Amino acid sequence: MTDLILHEYARSGNCYKIRLTAAHVGAMLERREYDIMKGETRTAHFLANVNANGRIPTLQTGERFLPESNAACLYLAHGTPLVPKERFDHADMLRWLFWEQYNHEPNVATLRFWFGWVGEANFTEVQKINLPGKRAAGFAALELMDEHLATRDWFAAGIFTIADIALYAYTHVCEEGGYQLSRYPNVQKWLARVAAQPGHVTIDA
Repeated sequence: MTDLILHEYARSGNCYKIRLTAAHVGAMLERREYDIMKGETRTAHFLANVNANGRIPTLQTGERFLPESNAACLYLAHGTPLVPKERFDHADMLRWLFWEQYNHEPNVATLRFWFGWVGEANFTEVQKINLPGKRAAGFAALELMDEHLATRDWFAAGIFTIADIALYAYTHVCEEGGYQLSRYPNVQKWLARVAAQPGHVTIDA
């Protein structure tokens, strides 16, 4: 697979999951970095030529652009063992991709950003008000993951899929947002299994 450009902010877990998928399927990516703290994804050029939604990651293939991290992972992994073929298993994998973006990322990833980039001393009143709810929702997501992994090694189809990649991205750095992985032994074991997969790359690679 060639002619792939990842428009990204490297420290983002959403960008990392695309790089991790690419590493597992042997896809070469040209990487273009944007500083989200300086508004580089909100410029007129970016909005007109990369993603009108003003967000990264965006995967470019030729002259076409694919925003949304999990969609990009699915594109890269299409036709590989990372995407189950059996109908139910495929749908179950998608279920976890949807869940990651709706229940996990908005809480676990958001607190990582708030504490790591904004800084608690700079929290707005809205952030202060929303912090307890996001904290509780993040704990609930990690607890659900831990319960699910109590009887299985992987999230869907009994194999390592892009569902695991998507959930790994922000879970393995969740302590940066104030979560304690020691509370979730099954998640810890799963994180180790993901990191032990051939082709694995770290978020700072």
